Amino acid sequence: MTASDAAGGVVPTLDATQLTRSVPGLSEVAEIRTASLRQLPSASLGYDDLMAALDWAEQQIAAGASGVVLTQGTDTLEETAFLLDLFWKLPAPLVITGAMRAPQTAGADGPANLLAAVRTACHPESAGRGVLVVMNDTVHYARWVSKGDALAVQAFVSNDGGVAARLVEGRPTYFHGGPARAQPLPRPVRAWPKVALVTAVLGDDGELAELAVNAGYEAVVIAAQGAGHVSFGFAQRIGTLTPRVPVVIASRAAAGSTASQTYGYVGAEIDLARRGAHLGGWLSALKSRLLVTALLASGTVAGALGEALENWSKLTRR
Repeated sequence: MTASDAAGGVVPTLDATQLTRSVPGLSEVAEIRTASLRQLPSASLGYDDLMAALDWAEQQIAAGASGVVLTQGTDTLEETAFLLDLFWKLPAPLVITGAMRAPQTAGADGPANLLAAVRTACHPESAGRGVLVVMNDTVHYARWVSKGDALAVQAFVSNDGGVAARLVEGRPTYFHGGPARAQPLPRPVRAWPKVALVTAVLGDDGELAELAVNAGYEAVVIAAQGAGHVSFGFAQRIGTLTPRVPVVIASRAAAGSTASQTYGYVGAEIDLARRGAHLGGWLSALKSRLLVTALLASGTVAGALGEALENWSKLTRR
């Protein structure tokens, strides 16, 4: 993005060729082919945009590229990386990067991030690890990465799984073997479903979740309190919703898993599971929503969603 007097702030303007030309030493690392797929702020990216990027990335590997780097805005980067990882079926690395500072600001991080992303995509140890996120000389797995700060350069973290690697002197140093990965999902066979994400808050009885279902949403993910807890009233409402649509319980906390057999009061995880809700485990609410969306779009029927979620969870635990 660059400054726009008319908009009063920075807006998307630079294309892929301009971005690569702004990076000193990039041409010495790899032979680069560029394409500008979209020029959108990341909050306005949609599922079809990401599937088009996935198609393009696969075509580049088929044409002989050893890796692919996608650049985008950071606001939705943790979501797009995870969604692409669900469908990425090739051993070649697909790396996503962005920038926290606009190019005209002091200490702009975009060029360094792009150089680090290309170096990571070229490194042989990056193969077979699925979609990777490279920011601030740190490599993250799509499964664990999240944006932990709205504006800081060190915005991206992997709270539970830990970072995959750090770049030292231009080379990624991986700290452990790649995570076990689920089989890539088949490409969508139907229109993308609407899946609601509802955050449980103090004094909440779950009315928004019911309104979403009444509005045609095909599933609901609850960003629940603590280890997967909601109020008495919210719990009762979940019990009326689970016969109608899948309901998934994730934690609204920045890190940690939902519990499964610790708390037994009304509205706690044991009670919600008895009411037919599925527990999200280590997956964040944002990513739980994307997984449910992708599973439904790929042909999983609502009645089989619970088993699919559990199988995915088992395969992706490290």
